[in-house]
Amino acid sequence: MTPFLRILGIETSCDETAAAVVERQADGACTVLSDVVLSQMEEHSAYGGVVPEIAARAHVEALDTLIEDALKRANVSLADVDAIAATSGPGLIGGLLVGLMTAKAMARASGKPLYAINHLEGHALTARLTDDLSFPYLMLLVSGGHTQLILVRGVGVYERWGTTIDDALGEAFDKTAKLLGLPYPGGPAVEKAAKTGNADRFVFPRPLVGEARLDFSFSGLKTAVRQAAMEIAPLSDEDIADVCASFQKAISRTLKDRIGRGLQRFKSEFPASSEPPALVVAGGVAANLEIRRTLQTLCDEQRFRFIAPPLHLCTDNAVMIAWAGLERMALGEPADDLSVEPRSRWPLDANATALVGHGRRGAKS
Repeated sequence: MTPFLRILGIETSCDETAAAVVERQADGACTVLSDVVLSQMEEHSAYGGVVPEIAARAHVEALDTLIEDALKRANVSLADVDAIAATSGPGLIGGLLVGLMTAKAMARASGKPLYAINHLEGHALTARLTDDLSFPYLMLLVSGGHTQLILVRGVGVYERWGTTIDDALGEAFDKTAKLLGLPYPGGPAVEKAAKTGNADRFVFPRPLVGEARLDFSFSGLKTAVRQAAMEIAPLSDEDIADVCASFQKAISRTLKDRIGRGLQRFKSEFPASSEPPALVVAGGVAANLEIRRTLQTLCDEQRFRFIAPPLHLCTDNAVMIAWAGLERMALGEPADDLSVEPRSRWPLDANATALVGHGRRGAKS
């Protein structure tokens, strides 16, 4: 086996354009040679959310330059990489097309193999890059489009234990922020406002708490926030802070119950593991410090390792896409054919029953 594998990663699934060059040594150790991310936050902030057409256009304008920059920072040329990995789904179809078609053109021109990567798999495997984690482990994926509890058995082997039956957690944060007149993106804005608020002023519902199923629901919580805000309108800065703090507290208590039951199930299914069991949190909402503290405390109580990648690897990035490609290469998995198509919906667990967003192209969650 070669002493190392080097891969160029490309990520364009939503509103970040990203490119990275990553190396994997024969012993599994990882070196990030470059990591370039261009956020489109300013382009979308006026609309209170991501506009797909604007996102796709921004990817077209920026991607070539970002790839060139990533290669330059890594001090390598395209000839020096062993393969190209690009996000192929799930995500906004326009952005996926930009990234995947660019990767295809580069692969064809250079003769390099192409790996079409599931964006969610990138999140699922990031902890193996940062913490050298062994299989199996649990992952809580919390982002603007997904809220899932997933058993990670191995590369390409995933079991969905729980998913949202309505809104994703990131979506609930964004909609709550918009309701309160806070800027986009909503997650950081709500977290910032909550720091000075009274978390006990409003008692918001904890959806599905106490139920044996491991699914999530945030639509009713979002509605309760709207009703509370309407009752005390017009809102002062203190009112907004209190609503945010109470909302965040309800989220934390809900996650503690849902994830706590998941940890118990994991221990019952894997009682003889030689290593301490682990819970990984990934996705943009994983940057919320209150949620991290809640999950850390829960893991301490149940004697789990709590692994939260660095904040810049929780949000969308190309390092995780490159690493997922390297994981496949290390196992000797074949590259993808250049006829591979992007998929706006691409669940990690293809056998799980869709509970939300099921369309003709398959399950969203």
